[in-house]
Amino acid sequence: MSDLSKILLESEEVMQFLKKEMRLKEVYQQILFHKIIRQAAEARDITVTPSEIETEAEKQRRERHLERAADTLEWLADQLITPEDWERGICDRLLSHKLAQVLFADEVEHFFQQNRAEFEQVILYQMIIDSETLAQELYYQIEDGEISFYHAAKIYDIDIHRRRKCGYEGIVNRFALQPDIATVVFRAAPQHVTLPYKTEQGYHLFLVEELISAELTKERYQEIMNKMFLHWLNTELQYILNTK
Repeated sequence: MSDLSKILLESEEVMQFLKKEMRLKEVYQQILFHKIIRQAAEARDITVTPSEIETEAEKQRRERHLERAADTLEWLADQLITPEDWERGICDRLLSHKLAQVLFADEVEHFFQQNRAEFEQVILYQMIIDSETLAQELYYQIEDGEISFYHAAKIYDIDIHRRRKCGYEGIVNRFALQPDIATVVFRAAPQHVTLPYKTEQGYHLFLVEELISAELTKERYQEIMNKMFLHWLNTELQYILNTK
């Protein structure tokens, strides 16, 4: 058993701590979300079976390399929860997932197709220069092959972290960029530096290594569904709060 469990806490202490740490609203909101989910699931006759809970529990045990029952009990004790608490938590998460499927499974693909461009990605490099003259000079030097984009970014970028990565920003979604910058980036010819683009930060030079077409992968499908479900939860919560 965890040593922490030997220290008794009053419910008022927990409440005061959450208030002090500005986390009470977050916890309160999560509790209300669970109530909304349970009521909506009950209204639609959505349930979770004991076998589904056991399957998920076994999956979690494998992920944590809990080979023996004693290992599982030790881990749960360290988390200050009982096996029953753990199973109830699993049940809540499975119920949430099932409800999301019932509500939005038929809408995800349509949403994706309607907003396909927003899910396009690029492998992006960027540097920001604080001088328009230098930015122009670097653009022409890179175009003429006098210096590589990566070398220029390592020397001249105003951000030390980006300099260390030679301007590498990673795989970037269109929706993660400001609309004006997204327009510049997604119109760029791969492997060619863009003309300097001015913002409040300075003069941006972009290099798109590769354009990645939007695909409705399993991960993307789940991401869209999660956003739809969270939006629905927030809408339901606001309705409840406004009618109180």
